[in-house]
Amino acid sequence: MSPPANVRVAVEVAVDSVAGATAAVAAGADRLELCAALLEGGLTPSAGLLAAVKAAVAVPVFAMARPRGGDFLYDGSELDVLLRDVEALRAGGADGIVAGVLTADGAIDGDALAQIRERAGALPLTCHRAIDLTADPFAALATLIHVGCERVLTSGQAASAAVGADRIAELVAAAAGGITVMAGAGVRPDNAAEIVRRTGCRELHLSATAWRASAMRFRRDGVPMGVTAPPGEYARRVTDPDAVAAVVAAVAAAR
Repeated sequence: MSPPANVRVAVEVAVDSVAGATAAVAAGADRLELCAALLEGGLTPSAGLLAAVKAAVAVPVFAMARPRGGDFLYDGSELDVLLRDVEALRAGGADGIVAGVLTADGAIDGDALAQIRERAGALPLTCHRAIDLTADPFAALATLIHVGCERVLTSGQAASAAVGADRIAELVAAAAGGITVMAGAGVRPDNAAEIVRRTGCRELHLSATAWRASAMRFRRDGVPMGVTAPPGEYARRVTDPDAVAAVVAAVAAAR
């Protein structure tokens, strides 16, 4: 179910730093999803980070609007924050907005998404992997199309896009061109072309995470600054440009 041979497969990379943004673009990324706290699945980036990344790269920068980690069921105050973030990201120069809201019963919250759509204005709106936590992804897809989302990121309700490839293909067919279905989660150089072939997606999403040791020479062990993510306080998540470049090359060869 590969895309037509003349259709280019776009590669979006999730980044949480200026260094990650420039590395991803230099490696061939077509678009960036800008977040804070990628280890929590991505939260709203700061105004300063958005401005710095926009100044550093020439590709479109879509900004995450997510007020906290965890599930996508937001109370009134959290939704208010999310909507204010959308307005701030739009004013700060974001080229697109990435967001998602669910009801307690596992459906896309169409009313909340409609408010986000309104606050985003003319900016394209991507629904993130909240769709992977819905009870019925096809009903969710229909809601996203009705609201006016241009794109949805999905792993096919599986732990990775490779595992969920058959379901992603079904979503691509159900979308019927009404929304772009982008495959993401666990996309690597060794499976990217196969994911494209099996799903028919024209867009892939990855974070290309690697770990780099901190430059700190003095280290005070045993004093965590919060819940310590693996592999520890003195390691930093970075974007691996070699992984991005390899995925770009793999999908180019698969076209």
